[in-house]
Amino acid sequence: MPDNMSTDAKRVEPPQWEDSVKAETKLWRKAKEAPFVPIGILGLLGAVTYGAVMYKNRGRMSTSVYIMKFRVIAQGMVVGAMTIGVGATVLPGLWKKYVSDSKSGRES
Repeated sequence: MPDNMSTDAKRVEPPQWEDSVKAETKLWRKAKEAPFVPIGILGLLGAVTYGAVMYKNRGRMSTSVYIMKFRVIAQGMVVGAMTIGVGATVLPGLWKKYVSDSKSGRES
């Protein structure tokens, strides 16, 4: 053993999970905080399954063209999901502002 290494060094233990926090409850909590994440995961699995099944029925289309077509469809779904997510986040705030503005306009 080299002279510069100390035998008195403390061993660092990895952090332990609390017993009260289970993976399932954490998953459900995260799903409630961001509901589009599990929906996105299900959409991903559905798209991959659809792509794999349709790959057999692609006909004379080359593999590279099929994959490019599938990529464009997948990107369109991502953009659509992001648009829906932003709309779901922004619209409630705009709706509250609109309702409060219309109420204050009637009262004066």
